[in-house]
Amino acid sequence: MKPTVENGRGIVDASLYMVLATGDAEGRPWSTPVYFAHVGCREFFWVSSPEAAHSRNIAVRPEVGVAIFDSSVPIGSGQGVFMAAVAGLVEGEGVEQALEVFSRRSLRHGGRVWTVDDVRGDSGVRLYRAVAEEHSMLAKDGKPDHRVSIRLVEPSP
Repeated sequence: MKPTVENGRGIVDASLYMVLATGDAEGRPWSTPVYFAHVGCREFFWVSSPEAAHSRNIAVRPEVGVAIFDSSVPIGSGQGVFMAAVAGLVEGEGVEQALEVFSRRSLRHGGRVWTVDDVRGDSGVRLYRAVAEEHSMLAKDGKPDHRVSIRLVEPSP
């Protein structure tokens, strides 16, 4: 699969999980898969416990890496979308709008509607967001792990 905008967006839209790569205060790496929803391949939302390793890492080091890919394809034919992003809790006025995005995708995949009460108070989970600053895909030019930058979002006006 060639690195095109259409292919990149297709990978993101077809995938249920993204791999979130974080680091703690000392830079020790941690990665975890999370179910996600997105807006325009730029904003990515997920629900996690604030006590989870990746959530604690984001609290001290908000810079994250994200990989979204189809792990079921034959060897040598894989393609993915890789991102550098900044992540954090969704708080304040943005929670309701972000939950609408998350709930819409959750329902499409057999999940449920999420409410503000589900991500506040004693619920045990919070809503998080990563905003992608860079996107790349594999060049598929025969060089191992050769990535090319790709613009999956429209530039801001």
